[in-house]
Amino acid sequence: MSTGSSNQKGGFVLGLIVGLLVGLAVALGVALYVTKVPVPFINKVPQRTAEQDAEEAARNKNWDPNAPLAGKAGAKAASGVVSPPAVTPAPGALETPVALPSTPAPAASHATAPVLAKPADKPVDKIAEKIAEKTAEKAAAEKTAEKAADKAADKKADAKATAAAAAADSNVYFVQAGAFTKAEDAEQQRAKLAIQGFSAKVMEREQSGRTVFRVRLGPFDARDEAQSVQGKLEAAGIENNLVPVKR
Repeated sequence: MSTGSSNQKGGFVLGLIVGLLVGLAVALGVALYVTKVPVPFINKVPQRTAEQDAEEAARNKNWDPNAPLAGKAGAKAASGVVSPPAVTPAPGALETPVALPSTPAPAASHATAPVLAKPADKPVDKIAEKIAEKTAEKAAAEKTAEKAADKAADKKADAKATAAAAAADSNVYFVQAGAFTKAEDAEQQRAKLAIQGFSAKVMEREQSGRTVFRVRLGPFDARDEAQSVQGKLEAAGIENNLVPVKR
């Protein structure tokens, strides 16, 4: 009996130890599984970075618990207007508190003068400028037209004067390129002039009892026209002279 009971006690202790070891192993496995598997509603929250942690630490370092109370006073100081502190009257003094005169904020040492904006051009001014430009252009055009009319009148007057001078002149003009006693010599001179582009005629006339053959260009109604032909003959090396003849 003693041997059987000791075996039962030994088996119970061994089973207890084995059960504890198995339980510890299971608990360890569950713990590892829980640490590795994401937990719902927790791992979905975004993880904070090292920079965010550093910013929050800096804010907490300079945190002032009285900052909300100094908000209005700070705003007034920033605007440059300092409100005087209210004076609390002593017992027996006047009931109405007397406020100290406000001290104006000192002007900035480097105050910048306000820049005045250039007034925008009014539509009326623009219309006036356009009217003035149109008026100036019209005046210039009228002046140019007057000058052109004056030049035309001067030319017309010159033409009339030339015509009047020609009408008053009772002569016609010939340019004589030579006089010869032989008709052959006169014809030879006329042919020479024709080769150089001049149209001449041989005119026969009795002079001092003998016949003279004259080679002439013309007649020309105006002296200026005859002198122009005379200059061309001289440029060609042909001697000539101007001969006026009564009409």
